[in-house]
Formats: sequence, structure tokens, C-alpha cells
Amino acid sequence: MPYGLALEAQRAVHARVLAGRDTAGPHVVLVVEHPATVTVTKRPDAPAHVLASAEALAAAGVERCETDRGGDVTYHGPGQAVIYPIVDLQRLGIGIHAYIRALEEAAIRTCAAFGVAAHREPGATGVWAGDPSAGAAGTRKIAAIGVRVSRGVTMHGLALNVRPDLAHFGLIVPCGLHGRQVTSLGRELGPRCPAFGEAAGRLASEACSALAAATGARAVTRP
Repeated sequence: MPYGLALEAQRAVHARVLAGRDTAGPHVVLVVEHPATVTVTKRPDAPAHVLASAEALAAAGVERCETDRGGDVTYHGPGQAVIYPIVDLQRLGIGIHAYIRALEEAAIRTCAAFGVAAHREPGATGVWAGDPSAGAAGTRKIAAIGVRVSRGVTMHGLALNVRPDLAHFGLIVPCGLHGRQVTSLGRELGPRCPAFGEAAGRLASEACSALAAATGARAVTRP
């Protein structure tokens, strides 16, 4: 789904979840795969982290979209599993930091399920593969997080690189982090990389479980 249409869908679901606050309506996790897109936040230095010109982006078949999430510049594209949890943090009884840690945990568990050891890094939201003891030069970002909270309900979320075109990350400074490598399950696992649908479904399931654990509840999901 194109990024702009997905953003419209998120806003519609956000309004529905907010309206259901008093009636315990369901939280929602959207799962999507975008065409090649660079998203730029309202952070003042974010536009400078798009390294490619408009002409170069067009030549590469990459759309540029403005976004209202937090964070910096990122890339979405085919082969990248994106989940947008639209959840009411007020009803869940957790804050934004616990929420982001739950999303990171979902990505870490998903990577582990397919044989990739992943971890958090202090001061760098997201999930990284590689040996953390080797420092920044020895780790590679495999999942990115950018969220927005409006009236206590979340939007945007988590992107896990399953098998995207990693060359497209060279069009930007991913997440504004200069000199950091990006990787994917495909690069780390080679032919053992799971199918996209399997990885995306596992990521959504792990997100539900991680959020339930953060709230002390039991995850209840349905197709």
C-alpha cells in the first residue's frame, strides 16, 4: 500500500480506537508493505538526511513523503515488514517509553525466531544485529521505530527488514545516524531467510505478545 494511503488508514483507525476508549473497543495492529518510499519527519535537520536529489529519487523509483511521526528520515520498500499498532496507551496503562521497548522486544523476538541474534543499543532507538561488544562498527540496524501519540493513542510503528533492496538505504542517512550499517534477515540468513508473509505475521504476533507482557495482560489476537 502506498505510504500516503496507509497514513490515511491509520488516521481512520486512530479515530475509531479513540472513540472506543469508553467502551473497551479493540486495539488494532495494521500490517503493510510499502512501495519504495523515503519518509521525512518535521525534525529541522531531517531534510538534510535525504542524500539523493528529487531527480535521483525519481530515477530510482523512490517516492518522497512527509510524515508526522517522530524520529528522522527512513526508508520503506518491498521486502520490509511494517506494523502500525494503533493502541490506546491510556487504557493499557503504559507510557511511551515502555511502548517503544515493547516494539523493540517484538523485533528482537522475531529475529531470534528465525536465527538472528538482535539487541538494543543505548541511545539509539531500534534493533540491531551483530556483536554488541564490537561497538558501532560491528553492528547493523535491522529494524527501525518511529511513532506518534495523539490523545493517548499511537500511530506509526515498527519496520523490520526482511529482504528489501538495501541499496536504497544509501539514498538517505537512515534515522539520521551517520556511518551506521543497515542489514536484513535476508543478508544475515541467506537462503534460510523466511518468506515475507511468515516474517510479517510473526512480527505482528510478537508485537501483541510484547504489549501484553508490558501491561501484565494476556495477548488475545484474531485474524
